[in-house]
Amino acid sequence: MSFYDIYRSYREFDFAGFFAGLTDQDITRIIYKNRLSELDYLALLSPAAESHLEEMAQRAHRLTVQHFGKVIFLYTPLYLANYCVNRCVYCGFAAHNQIPRRKLTLAEVEEEAKLIAATGLKHLLILTGESRQHSPVSYMKDCLAVLKKYFSSISIEVYPLTEEEYAELIAAGVDGMTMYQEVYNPEVYAELHPAGPKRNYLFRLDAPERACRAGMRTIGLGALLGLNDWRTEAFFTGLHANYLQSRYTDVEVSISPPRMRPHVGGFPPRVTVSDKNLVQYILAYRLFMPRGGITVSTRESEELRNRLVKLGVTRMSAASCTAVGGRSHAEGGTNQFDIADERDVPAMVQMLYQQGYQPVFKDWQLL
Repeated sequence: MSFYDIYRSYREFDFAGFFAGLTDQDITRIIYKNRLSELDYLALLSPAAESHLEEMAQRAHRLTVQHFGKVIFLYTPLYLANYCVNRCVYCGFAAHNQIPRRKLTLAEVEEEAKLIAATGLKHLLILTGESRQHSPVSYMKDCLAVLKKYFSSISIEVYPLTEEEYAELIAAGVDGMTMYQEVYNPEVYAELHPAGPKRNYLFRLDAPERACRAGMRTIGLGALLGLNDWRTEAFFTGLHANYLQSRYTDVEVSISPPRMRPHVGGFPPRVTVSDKNLVQYILAYRLFMPRGGITVSTRESEELRNRLVKLGVTRMSAASCTAVGGRSHAEGGTNQFDIADERDVPAMVQMLYQQGYQPVFKDWQLL
C-alpha cells in the first residue's frame, strides 16, 4: 500500500458539497473531540470553521503545551548547491532561469559550518537542487563528514532518493529528511513540472515512506501553498502525515505550510493564501495531529511568526540564507526565494523568551 491509495480514495469526493453542508454546531462539536477523523480535519479546514478560530486556537495551544511543552526547536538551512535539471515553473533554481550556478567545495562547507555553529545552533538542514551529476549522494556524504563535526542533528531536503540511498545517508550521519510534494493534485503537478525527473509524481510522493523504511528518525512533509486550492492541499498533507505516523510509530513526522515567496522567474501564486488561511491550517492540523510537529520557516514575516509561537508551531528556522555560500561570501549568490524574517539567532531567542518559551538548540546527538 502507498499513500497514493488513500489519495485516490478521495478523487471523486465532493469537497464543495461537504463544505456547504457544515454547520456551526458541527465545528464546535469537532473542536472538542478527543480524536478527530479525516473528515473532522477537513471540516476544520472549511470556510465554516473560519468563525471559530479563537476556540481552535485555545485548544491548539493547550494540546501543544501538553505534548511539547513551551519550547521551540531552532534550526537553519545550508544550501550546498543550486544546480538543477528540473523546470519547475515556480522555483528560482529551475534549469531555465539564467542564474549563476555553483556548489560548495568541502572547504567552503566547513567555512559555512563554522559560521553557523558559532551562533549556537546544532540542528542543520542541508539542501541541493536536483542534479545527480553535480550533487550526487557521494557529494552529500563528503559534506556530511565535514558537518558532523559541528552539528548534532543533520536533515536533508534534496531530490527523492531510493531506500538504499537514504540508508547510505543515514549511515553517514543524516537523521531527518524533508520532502515537499509541492502539489498533491496530479494534474496540477504535471502542469507545474513540465520537464525533468521531478515530473515523476509517484516517485516523489513515496519518498518519505522510503526514508521511513530506511530508518530515518524524522520526516517533514508539505505542499507549497499558492499553487493550488489550499484547503485540499492542507487536507492531503495532513492525511499523508497521519498515514506515515500510523505505520512508522518510531518516526517523528512533521508538516510545514510554506507559502510562495518572490523568486527569480517571477511565477505568481495561482491562489492567494492569507495569514488567516495559514493560521486556520496550523490550528486544524494541531487538533487533528496533537503530537505532530509543525515547522514555520523564514518565508513568513517576523510579525506573523511571533503570533504563531503560541498557536501550535514546534519548530522555526533562524538566521536563514537561501543562497549557496551566502554566509561566507559577501557577494553571495542567487536566493532560491526571498526571506521575509531576517532575524539572527539572538533576536529569535529574545522573542521566544519574551513569550515565555524556551528555545531549543539541541535535542538529539548523532552517535
